[in-house]
Amino acid sequence: MHMNELILKKRNGGVHNEAELTYLVNEFVKGTIPDYQMSAWLMAVYFRGLTAEETAQLTLAMAQSGEQIDLSSIPGITVDKHSTGGVGDKTTFILASIVAACGVPVAKMSGRGLGHTGGTIDKLESIPNVKVALTKEEFFHLVRTVGVAVTGQSGNLAPADKLLYALRDVTGTVDSIPLIASSVMSKKLAAGSEAILLDVKVGSGAFMKTYEEALALAETMVAIGTHNHRKTVALITDMDRPLGQAIGNATEMAEVVATLQGQGPEDLVKESLALAANMLYLGGKGSFETCQALVQETLASGAAWAKFCEMVTAQGGEASVLTNPRFKEATYKDAVLAPVSGYITHMDAETCGRAALILGAGRYTKTDTLDYKAGIWMLKKTGDYVSAGETIGYVQSNTQETLAEAKARYISALTFGAQAPVEQPLVWARVTAEGTESYI
Repeated sequence: MHMNELILKKRNGGVHNEAELTYLVNEFVKGTIPDYQMSAWLMAVYFRGLTAEETAQLTLAMAQSGEQIDLSSIPGITVDKHSTGGVGDKTTFILASIVAACGVPVAKMSGRGLGHTGGTIDKLESIPNVKVALTKEEFFHLVRTVGVAVTGQSGNLAPADKLLYALRDVTGTVDSIPLIASSVMSKKLAAGSEAILLDVKVGSGAFMKTYEEALALAETMVAIGTHNHRKTVALITDMDRPLGQAIGNATEMAEVVATLQGQGPEDLVKESLALAANMLYLGGKGSFETCQALVQETLASGAAWAKFCEMVTAQGGEASVLTNPRFKEATYKDAVLAPVSGYITHMDAETCGRAALILGAGRYTKTDTLDYKAGIWMLKKTGDYVSAGETIGYVQSNTQETLAEAKARYISALTFGAQAPVEQPLVWARVTAEGTESYI
């Protein structure tokens, strides 16, 4: 088998078999296939695409290219969750606490943020002394005893994906649905959970800007999971505005606390409950309607808040600081004033995220240091009427010089108009192996 033959086969519209895809992945990881040949193959895939069978087989080969986590020793059906990334998306902590409190184990491996989307591990790390780099033994122990643990991704999880993504990033082949789907799902398969919930974001703050793109990605990922014997469900959720009222790290964790204590913003609560209900359904807790009722009861009873505190404490964090007002406050804070009167008709979520990035809440490069207290509080969002000069939000940072630029960037993300905008649903569609249920 020769790589140049595989390049020609895909360039000419041929379909690879499993042996060819396994060879391609394994030899690239070994270093026997050079970057220039793999780049040519990626470009051929970009233009010719992959069949559903090819995509599933490529994903499995990528998952098997490194360490594979075996969660079979953990009682119950383990359920993983993945979000394609957004602004203000802190649902992982809320739904993981609810789901674990209901008896479904959650073994969550998460990443750090880069650019305008925040990282789950960064947000958790804003809690003093919390340990996010758990050993495999520690991780398994916590999932067995607490029911939930959140840790950074293993360095050897799907190494083929890391190598392929680096090439895609510099060869203009990032936005290929089969390649995006295989990248996400290879890590999910390697992480070992029996069921997978996918949160596919759509809108101005998401990688997928249109419903059609998001639907294609969701259906492809569900097909990959199903082909590889993982029960998989995807929700397509709105990211045409930031989620909740906080953007940042400590700011978002404070909003997680408020939500688990029954005081969260309506959009964050609704979306978290929808995701949690689907996780319980995948975890075998009954019909979908039963799971919907169960998540509401668990949040209202305080059991989810107790479970979150238990998880933080078990990972070495100081859960007591979460209810201290100083936890969420930075040294400097400045009000954002409405420049005109009218309805907020649109929020460019990516630009909102980049305003938080200016404040120090995110990274421009992987080596940047975070300001965990930096962030934005949004008092008014899409659909709200505001008066000129009214306080519509706050920016905060431990570096005063960043405030003015961040305010200007945030204001530039907002569009104002005389008429209220048409309200968008929080969940646009639910995709399963049986088909797609659309809500728009």
